[in-house]
Amino acid sequence: MSHHPKIHPLDDPEATPVHPTAPLVPRGASRSEHGDPTKDPLTQRPQRFVPLAPPRKKRRSCCYRCVCYTICLLLLLVVAVGATIGILYLVFKPRLPDYSINRLQLTQFVLNQDSSLSTAFNVTITAKNPNEKIGIYYEDGSKITVWYMEAKLSDGSLPKFYQGHGNTTVIYVEMTGQTQDASGLMATLTDQQQRTGNIPLRIRVNQPVRVKLGKLKLMELRFLVRCGVFVDSMTTNNVIKIQSSSCKFKLRL
Repeated sequence: MSHHPKIHPLDDPEATPVHPTAPLVPRGASRSEHGDPTKDPLTQRPQRFVPLAPPRKKRRSCCYRCVCYTICLLLLLVVAVGATIGILYLVFKPRLPDYSINRLQLTQFVLNQDSSLSTAFNVTITAKNPNEKIGIYYEDGSKITVWYMEAKLSDGSLPKFYQGHGNTTVIYVEMTGQTQDASGLMATLTDQQQRTGNIPLRIRVNQPVRVKLGKLKLMELRFLVRCGVFVDSMTTNNVIKIQSSSCKFKLRL
């Protein structure tokens, strides 16, 4: 029985050596005189650093600040005025005047040939100033009118005078007027008097005044007085009987 010789592999000195897959020296542990060979300046682009924009500061414009200052000044002014009014109210304790129609006389009430109505009234008004520390100057430019429904019958003006503290003043006013196309108005007035026994009239007063607080004379104001008066008839040259009357008072700047 023949024996085959065993062949054992021998190292071939001419064979290509097999390099290990892992580097013998860790990458980056050695540097050549020309620098790191792993970093090729031709293949790698240098990183570009973009500077960050500085944070924007909140700037308030001049217009915005002016508006804020104006609002603050207005608020301070309102507070100051309110405090002043409150102090004056506590010191002087103002009260509204009181007005009443005491007497009404019709001196002329004629329907003319051209259908116009001529009228003339004498009115007696009582004005009361209930304030103990406030005086009232009745200035020029006042107006008083007498109305029946929507037709103005007469007008006039109140005299200029000063009404002191707690004073009651009786005012006599003469008024005249002429109403055009008054035939229908005359018929309506006569019919109402026969049916109801009274005639409703309205008296309006627009009076400029100035209020005096102690020695201080304030700016001009306006008293608006509205009086509803029911009379028994419209007979001339007689004192008309006032069945009822009521007045409302308003103050306007």
